Amino acid sequence: MNRYKLLTPGPLTTTDTVKAEMMVDHCTWDDEYKAITQKIRKGLLELAHVDEKEYTVVLMQGSGSFGVESVISSVIGPDDKLLIAANGAYGERIVDMARAHRINHQVYSVPYNEIPPRAEMIADYLEHDPAITHVAIVHSETTSGILNDIESVGQICRQYGRTYIVDGMSSFGGVEIPVKDWGIDFIISSANKCIQGVPGFSFIIANREKLEVCKGYARTLSLDLYDQWKGMEKDGKWRFTSPTHVVLAFAKAMEELETEGGIVARYARYLHNNRLLISRMRELGFGTYIDERYQSPIITTFLYPEKEFSFQKMYRFVKERGYAIYPGKLTELDTFRIGNIGEIYEEDIEKLYEIFKTFLEEAAYEGTD
Repeated sequence: MNRYKLLTPGPLTTTDTVKAEMMVDHCTWDDEYKAITQKIRKGLLELAHVDEKEYTVVLMQGSGSFGVESVISSVIGPDDKLLIAANGAYGERIVDMARAHRINHQVYSVPYNEIPPRAEMIADYLEHDPAITHVAIVHSETTSGILNDIESVGQICRQYGRTYIVDGMSSFGGVEIPVKDWGIDFIISSANKCIQGVPGFSFIIANREKLEVCKGYARTLSLDLYDQWKGMEKDGKWRFTSPTHVVLAFAKAMEELETEGGIVARYARYLHNNRLLISRMRELGFGTYIDERYQSPIITTFLYPEKEFSFQKMYRFVKERGYAIYPGKLTELDTFRIGNIGEIYEEDIEKLYEIFKTFLEEAAYEGTD
């Protein structure tokens, strides 16, 4: 199998040293393994800039969506109501979760390529509907590449005394998020995103007081956030079989994040990659889907050029030369997406530029026949 780098929002390209950690088998009951779990939990609190007396961490088997669904199905009581701010496929996935679990909810929907959900609109919802107890929003909506203003929304949630849930899947570890300062009660991310581990588990950073009152709320057994936490809090033991190899890889990835210089340094690299990518793609005639003011440093959605264009041909051409990109996740416009997180550096962006340039030149030559 040919190796290639992933220009996606996760899974992403990891280091060989992270992958090497998965060559070791480990027992889930072993004290050494449980200690690794506890070290990860403590390290995640530090990345979130919160105190373990006020916040805790729960690791949950499965992809990021499993972690989001664990929160949605576990922390909203039978008499509660959830407001969901949705401006992309992942906000809409939270809506689907609420429907699947028959949770009372309201949707504040915003077009994918307009300004992010506005804090003043959320305040209006809360002002006119006192039944709303929880608010959920996606931070980095990778459908479009937009970065939502979760800080302003958090201020509103704090002002109105509502529980605040953030899907920080594609941003946590790559963008500074002072969780308590921004009023966040639950934030969810995944092992295979900005911390640059591999797929296999998600994690939830939770306000202890808000989590304590959730006992008995869970609508599933496996995704019961409270029960998962109580066992893990005791000694680091997962309730059910954990992805041991993934956990070991993630512990190594956290060490490498610290070596790189922490979130500040990683954000700087991601941002440089992103801005260089946008600049180079514009030189080739590819415009961006959203306004640069709202562009995240994680992934960019590009519009098809005006001339005749085959994404599938381009995808194969690029992949054969060492990189995999993403198709669009939109309906009203033809787009494709390029991520720049993971072990991606300036030289990769420049190589990608040359690959795209060659593809367009060859396509133009073929068009003259």
